[in-house]
Amino acid sequence: MKTKEIKYKYDKNGRLLFTKQMRKEFTILFPMMAPIHFTILQQVFNHYGYNAKLLTSTSPEIAQTGLKYVHNDTCYPAILSLGQLINALQSGEYDTKKVALMITQTGGGCRASNYIFLLRKALKKAGLEHVPVVSVNLSGMEKNPGFHITIGMLRRTIAAVIYGDLLMCLKNRVEPYEVKKGSTEELVMYWQDKLVKQMTNKSGFKFKDIRRNMDLIAQDFGKLELDQTRKIVKVGIVGEIYVKYASLGNNCLEDFLKKENCEVNLPGMMNFVLFKIDNRIEDINLYGGSFLKKVICKWLFNQCMEMQKSFNYSIKHYTNFAPPAEYSHVKELVKGINGYGNKMGEGWLLTAEMLELVDAGYPNIVCTQPFGCLPNHISGKGMIRKIMELDSRANIVAVDYDAGAPKVNQENRIKLMLSIGRENMNKEEEEVAV
Repeated sequence: MKTKEIKYKYDKNGRLLFTKQMRKEFTILFPMMAPIHFTILQQVFNHYGYNAKLLTSTSPEIAQTGLKYVHNDTCYPAILSLGQLINALQSGEYDTKKVALMITQTGGGCRASNYIFLLRKALKKAGLEHVPVVSVNLSGMEKNPGFHITIGMLRRTIAAVIYGDLLMCLKNRVEPYEVKKGSTEELVMYWQDKLVKQMTNKSGFKFKDIRRNMDLIAQDFGKLELDQTRKIVKVGIVGEIYVKYASLGNNCLEDFLKKENCEVNLPGMMNFVLFKIDNRIEDINLYGGSFLKKVICKWLFNQCMEMQKSFNYSIKHYTNFAPPAEYSHVKELVKGINGYGNKMGEGWLLTAEMLELVDAGYPNIVCTQPFGCLPNHISGKGMIRKIMELDSRANIVAVDYDAGAPKVNQENRIKLMLSIGRENMNKEEEEVAV
């Protein structure tokens, strides 16, 4: 049977559109960031009729591909995420005439808003300009006839974020102390599969489903056999969202810290989502804007806050761990230290997360930042001295990630921070004993 020829359509500005025909026949590739969250998200897209494929390769070739097609002055997350997409197209694994690429577009002042234009430029340079690029955004930019974000998809996406946060949080809390090796990872995989099945069968994303599932997840993790007498250094990770979560971006930082006998605390994505929604509401309050947009943003904000409260309730009542602080408390912590007007990239939230981690008993912090990322250098590296003045327990190292930064140098700097962390931990134990 003859395949129907693909008809390419362009908008008035010459942009190649992703059509309804492409939705039926094309595979959509998107880059990896947070493994648990994005594995669930992939199934959400597939449930809505898209053939989405998450790219998981961490090959060193990806950075080289990115540097070949993206200017090296561009930030490291762009080089890696775009490099991962083009590397996949050039791998021979996909028919480039039946594939599309998907990338998020924030619409803010960060360079991340321009990744999509850099990607199209790179595709042209690589002779792949016939590959359509789909923008995922909530700002009404770059509409495509074959791709729409519906309310149902949005609800499932929010559910995927909170589920991903809970599984990631509990995994990091439990894994360093597990008695049976691999039991934590096994439980994560079990729940990941179960949640995907639920959300593709019209359940698991309603508030009552989310609340019930989070209680059950926390109960299961609370039953794992742990040895909490182990002496383990507690380390928090903050920074630019891509290098904070993506092992490709931070040279497998979490794995490295686990090998160094650390318990890792990686703040969840929900605070970042709330931060972005909160900023949009504040912008409308200050400068005016669509009343309908404000109503939708407030509804989204309240939905996310309710889920975060349930998240904390589940951890508090069904495990022996202290729940992370809610967004409102995190926002209050940074008051008078970093202004709420500082909202490019991670903005004031980055400083607030460091303050919250120290407060929660994770004083040893790795601040991951792409070399040359101005918002992160200001709110991350630029605030370290202030945080250490406010709380003497803080032991923070800022690590730049870039294609030219040697991994061994990064790890040596982290090891130095860990050695100080171990000394501080031993001193605390001696003081308690005395």
